[in-house]
Amino acid sequence: MSVFHELKLKALDGQELPLAPLKGKVVLVVNVASKCGLTPQYAGLETLYQKYKDQGFSVLGLPCNQFAGQEPGTQEEIQAFCSLNYGVTFPLGDKLDVNGPHRHRLYQMLAGEGAEFPGDITWNFEKFLVGKDGRVLARFSPSTLPDDAKVVSAIEKALP
Repeated sequence: MSVFHELKLKALDGQELPLAPLKGKVVLVVNVASKCGLTPQYAGLETLYQKYKDQGFSVLGLPCNQFAGQEPGTQEEIQAFCSLNYGVTFPLGDKLDVNGPHRHRLYQMLAGEGAEFPGDITWNFEKFLVGKDGRVLARFSPSTLPDDAKVVSAIEKALP
């Protein structure tokens, strides 16, 4: 099993969120925030999820408060915000650090030393496309919208 699929996160509801069930699926991992100029990307992420989920695709939203304190809410507040404002149904994890000394193990794998696409996360809504085997296939900047042709093309290429 890949390092990605061995990880266990916490969901916003406090339950375990193991990544093992995502084995064999293509996953777009995104660090998200509720009070960011890019927050409307939640809508595009949900649209992608709905369009491709039956073909073996998932979005994994991971709230992060490391960029200008733009995710200050509690777990309950974040969940309510995402559901009420954007109808989010894709999995959301608990807040975690994507950079710095407390960088979560997932982000060490995605962007740390020795990663396929290394380097600090630059802002909220940076995206990593993880293949069915747990390998990172692509990295997209925060300003790249979920419906951008590069993102859609990479997802469709990874799905068959």
